[in-house]
Amino acid sequence: MKQIASFTINHDVLKPGLYTSRIDGDVVTYDIRTAYPNSGECLDNDELHTVEHLFATYVRNLSCSDEVVYFGPMGCRTGFYFLVRDSMTPEKVIKIVQETMGFVAGFEGEIPGAKPIECGNAADHNLAKAKKLGERMSGVLRDWTVQKLEYEK
Repeated sequence: MKQIASFTINHDVLKPGLYTSRIDGDVVTYDIRTAYPNSGECLDNDELHTVEHLFATYVRNLSCSDEVVYFGPMGCRTGFYFLVRDSMTPEKVIKIVQETMGFVAGFEGEIPGAKPIECGNAADHNLAKAKKLGERMSGVLRDWTVQKLEYEK
């Protein structure tokens, strides 16, 4: 079988950050890497679940929400995929991800969409862990540039 694009990235040198993963027609997939791969450091399910709810809710409420296709966790639990239309510039993506991680870091209140009627695993959330991840990633992405979107070889 043909090797998929995400398996061709050198995970031995991959660091936390924001990367352009692939472009398929008018959809651009961004890799929001939150942990060093194969380091034993990965996201707990309750943490990634809460970040997913907060991030997705935030970006779906922006004026550019029609350009957002999807946000969700990686199976390896070392980050998230953020899919947008190619009409959203890389500069705008960086800004949105920075702002959204800041939103996650500072979020107070009831987690959106986390009631049993709204969520298939409503008991599996952890706001404190999600906020710490948002804070850590805000620091990682603070000075991110378009040039940094390319994976290291």
